[in-house]
Amino acid sequence: MQLPCAQALPIPTVTTTTSIEPPHVTRRSANYHPSIWGDHFLAYSSDAMEEEVINMEQQQRLHHLKQKVRKMLEAAAEQSSQMLNLVDKIQRLGVSYHFETEIETALRHIYKTCDYHFDDLHTAALSFRLLRQQGYPVSCDMFDKFKNSKGEFQESIISDVQGMLSLYEATCLRIHGEDILDEALAFTITQLRSALPNLSTPFKEQIIHALNQPIHKGLTRLNARSHILFFEQNDCHSKDLLNFAKLDFNLLQKLHQRELCEITRWWKDLNFAKTLPFARDRMVECYFWILGVYFEPQYLLARRMLTKVIAMISIIDDIYDVYGTLEELVLFTDAIERWEISALDQLPEYMKLCYQALLDVYSMIDEEMAKQGRSYCVDYAKSSMKILVRAYFEEAKWFHQGYVPTMEEYMQVALVTAGYKMLATSSFVGMGDLATKEAFDWVSNDPLIVQAASVIGRLKDDIVGHKFEQKRGHVASAVECYSKQHGTTEEEAIIELDKQVTHSWKDINAECLCPIKVPMPLLARVLNLARVLYVIYQDEDGYTHPGTKVENFVTSVLIDSMPIN
Repeated sequence: MQLPCAQALPIPTVTTTTSIEPPHVTRRSANYHPSIWGDHFLAYSSDAMEEEVINMEQQQRLHHLKQKVRKMLEAAAEQSSQMLNLVDKIQRLGVSYHFETEIETALRHIYKTCDYHFDDLHTAALSFRLLRQQGYPVSCDMFDKFKNSKGEFQESIISDVQGMLSLYEATCLRIHGEDILDEALAFTITQLRSALPNLSTPFKEQIIHALNQPIHKGLTRLNARSHILFFEQNDCHSKDLLNFAKLDFNLLQKLHQRELCEITRWWKDLNFAKTLPFARDRMVECYFWILGVYFEPQYLLARRMLTKVIAMISIIDDIYDVYGTLEELVLFTDAIERWEISALDQLPEYMKLCYQALLDVYSMIDEEMAKQGRSYCVDYAKSSMKILVRAYFEEAKWFHQGYVPTMEEYMQVALVTAGYKMLATSSFVGMGDLATKEAFDWVSNDPLIVQAASVIGRLKDDIVGHKFEQKRGHVASAVECYSKQHGTTEEEAIIELDKQVTHSWKDINAECLCPIKVPMPLLARVLNLARVLYVIYQDEDGYTHPGTKVENFVTSVLIDSMPIN
């Protein structure tokens, strides 16, 4: 799906340099809910010596259990079905990052030897999903054997609920033209829902969770929390693997808590909650967002940088969407185009606070990249920020003019204001030498996977958030634009937009199959960003209104530890 590029948006012309706020300006207010976290995360300090001693003991135990899990992988090497099931457990439990080499070696061997054509539905579907996740372009023809002479799925597989669940999870990696997987998705959803009343509680909960949040579209840390609980309820579970997953979850959580403590302190020092009260105070949610992009310990610097960037985007977005007058937004857009401290002089006081903080964040990033000899990264990040702000300004003009664009006009701009491309580009900055200049050129030139993920983020956000935004005054969303242009009801528009989301997931899946354009660890950030957007905007705008499901997400990943026997 080729979508129009929005890089050619015009740069506004500055006609005045006054910093005096116009008298009697009527400003909108979204009445955003204040942060629900207060100073909670400031309590997670790393100063205590006792904590360090405990961590050393836990690290030693983790290492011991890790060796046991590695031996489990070695023991499973001779039997593909056993290896696939073990890899599946390791990935679901969130510890596969410890065994990336072993898993890649095992799956490459299974793929090259074609040892993935199984007769039982569960193992066949599992092999398909795991190999496609790894980038191997296995054919969906493997599922033909589960159809009858009429081209329908055999009735005999309906009673295989585990197999149906595995097939459902496999369909989430389908690409365009795979009709059998489109059919399988509808078939498995129907059959799994029908089976629920007759299932035991643990298995029933697992299926309900999967129907709401399939593995491929979920976040590693959230999935790990859920699957640790499911795994523990299975009488046949490995205690060593379970304890390894729990201990790793807790140690990562402590690391993330200390990171968030430091970032929260930075945010509190900026004091935006008081000086810019019109904006969303969502630092914790921003960190959770970026934790979905990369949670691994080696990406500590990347998380710190990208969390600060997305926090600044959130404030800037609210300046354009809610508070700024059109005259002020001309000045602010010009200041970001210039990207120099002297541009402060032309801004109103509230904009000065944001602009200064923005320059400081990028100065910090510049210093870190200079240490690595990778200063070129920052130019790409700044350029993507400028493109984003131009699009914000274009939307602001539409609102102030009362203009409802066509879908084509809207999507050209709104795919940029979704912020996805900017975040995808910026996510590469902290990826070390893997993110070469060629990789930045690739991500900056709107590859299909970035376009598709932008569609998912924009349309999911618009579908769940358009009513709230229209109440407080906002540029028309995709729902309004589509309805007006095609003469449909709101419900009909949403059905069509959902089809575009499904279409875009297929684009993403295709772009993650070999041969790939950039190394898989970089593609993983692009995919992970799409997953975050999907999770946060699945049923509601969990970012704007965090006191709902996102509060539970944050609590489960960043507050509640796992009990270990």
